[in-house]
Amino acid sequence: MTGPTDLAGALATLHAEAFDAPWSVSAFTDLLAQPGVLLEAGADGFVLIRLAADEAEILTLAVRPPARRNGLASRLVEAVSRRAAGMGATRLFLEVAEDNAAARALYDRLGFEPAGRRPRYYARPDGPAVDALLLVLNLPASLPTA
Repeated sequence: MTGPTDLAGALATLHAEAFDAPWSVSAFTDLLAQPGVLLEAGADGFVLIRLAADEAEILTLAVRPPARRNGLASRLVEAVSRRAAGMGATRLFLEVAEDNAAARALYDRLGFEPAGRRPRYYARPDGPAVDALLLVLNLPASLPTA
């Protein structure tokens, strides 16, 4: 990859493999240009977060389907959590669809706790909208290195 557009294109391509409603190249280009946005990436997945003051938010976490269930998502979240904590974040938030059992199990294993709910947040083309669960992970002042 040689520039921001190439990076955004690669992220959009991977996101399209991971999600039914993927984000566009321009969405990734815009996000990557914003202050406080951090990317943690590997060949088969990535996580994007945004830092603001002492809080961080996972914007998206994507892993290619063939690479799932091998711990990559956990490693990505743990790595970006360490980076965020090192930059002064004390809490990491995210939203997850209530019906996304695999993601909810991942976040539960990582120590995220319920912090709220957004009713009917995720539209579904084949059924009613699904609530988003707001989860939070309290970050220690210094996380152990991997």
